Amino acid sequence: MAYIISVNAQIISDSGGTCVCSTNDTCPTGTNADYDACVNDVRLDLITTTAGISALASFLMGLLANLPVGMAPGLGLNAYFAYSIVGFHGSGIISYREALSAVFLEGWIFFILSILGLRQWLVRIMPQSLVLAVGAGIGLFIAFIGLSSGGLGVIGGDPVNFVGLGGCLPQDMLDGFPGFCTHGVLRSPTMWLGLGIVLRHFRILTVLLMLYRVRGAILIGIFLISVVSWPRPTAVTYFPHTDTGDALFDYFKQVVTFHRLQKVGNVIDYHYGKGRVWYALITFLYVDILDTTSTLYSMAKFAGLRDPLTLDFENSTIAYCVDAFCISMGALMGTSPVTAFIESTTGIIEGGKTGITAMVTGLCFLVSVFFAPIFASIPHGQQEGPSLSVVSVNWVYIGDAVPAFLTIIIIPLSYNIAYGVIAGILSYLVLNGIPWIITRLSGGRIVPPSIKMSEKFIVPPGGLIPLWLRKLTGRVQEDEDTEVSLEVRGAGSSNEDTDARSEKTDDGVSEQPKHIVR
Repeated sequence: MAYIISVNAQIISDSGGTCVCSTNDTCPTGTNADYDACVNDVRLDLITTTAGISALASFLMGLLANLPVGMAPGLGLNAYFAYSIVGFHGSGIISYREALSAVFLEGWIFFILSILGLRQWLVRIMPQSLVLAVGAGIGLFIAFIGLSSGGLGVIGGDPVNFVGLGGCLPQDMLDGFPGFCTHGVLRSPTMWLGLGIVLRHFRILTVLLMLYRVRGAILIGIFLISVVSWPRPTAVTYFPHTDTGDALFDYFKQVVTFHRLQKVGNVIDYHYGKGRVWYALITFLYVDILDTTSTLYSMAKFAGLRDPLTLDFENSTIAYCVDAFCISMGALMGTSPVTAFIESTTGIIEGGKTGITAMVTGLCFLVSVFFAPIFASIPHGQQEGPSLSVVSVNWVYIGDAVPAFLTIIIIPLSYNIAYGVIAGILSYLVLNGIPWIITRLSGGRIVPPSIKMSEKFIVPPGGLIPLWLRKLTGRVQEDEDTEVSLEVRGAGSSNEDTDARSEKTDDGVSEQPKHIVR
């Protein structure tokens, strides 16, 4: 998880943060020295912020929820925050301060939803293929950013084909459209430094390490890239002999220090009068419901902590409340929403099944706060990469496959997570809602031929009432009695009855398992 410290700081600082440019034409091109210095200060602040909020969130998750899950600003949500909402150097729909206000309010809304049990219930009824597709789409979104102007610059805009090769010299770009090459693609020295033989070998090394499941493969690759780029007399140095390079090198030589927040601490604009702020808020809400909530459920299942009947896990309400609280605290510190990290599986594989694992992760993040000069000196654009998980998507049934495909493809092509999620949900409702209505109206005589291959849509038992409230009202014993009753009933029935959850009747209509209403 350590890679997120430098990656998150770089991505969020690409929005410009609180920096304001008096001459907008020169700011994104890197020729305005004052603005560039301000953005660099924002990046240094965000390194402290990322390490600090990750330490707080991970430690609280372990201490209060007793779960082995590490927390940090989510990779994907930060890209959406920086490039779609705020925009590259503030070119988006709302300002950095207004975007933080949306994240801050989102955290408290999530807190209320978690207390009431609505957040847990929503993710349990979401189609699994759609949830997986959102994760895959975000992975492609990150990969596209890493290859485009947000990273290496290999991919750029094209006046005819929309997307094409980039990496041209500034004088070969279309006037007023940075990244759009009229000719001379792949001739930028800066781009070739990023794609240089030495750095490329280390990226291949990272992939090979991942192929052999070497722990910390991503971190090892980033470390090797950084070590090669630190010596000053080389062609790929991160510290060129310029005013900016000298300033970066002087900070790097401090090695251990504490960087105080100067540009991003408590800079939220609490005015919620703009409709676009609410658009950003709603987007963060449902993306977080699909991403963060699903990740927590996956980690609980991987650790063997999830109830197979209710699909809930112990201390789920506390876990979601911790996540919600840290989302708001992260906004106060200037960063995008905090989320559970899939890298927590590493600790679980090593035997971590309690909160001690997360607490140790939090303490490690706390120590890294004082090594900001090291994390600030990692080359930009070398860390981003995709994180895809599409194997479990139900590609057999078109009613599940098409919504998943639309979600995956629209997120990177529209450069917007929200549009992909909307397309997936709407197409799912249409492709599955209309056949359901026709089936009911025809009495089960007109059904899609491949309906048996569809993903089963079953609302798990347990309802909306969270576990803490069921304990308070004494309904936990009733739940246990229900589970025992179901087990006894299943043991005394035939194999066909036992598999009723997945079987169909002759008319093609799913037989839903019957549970006692609680």
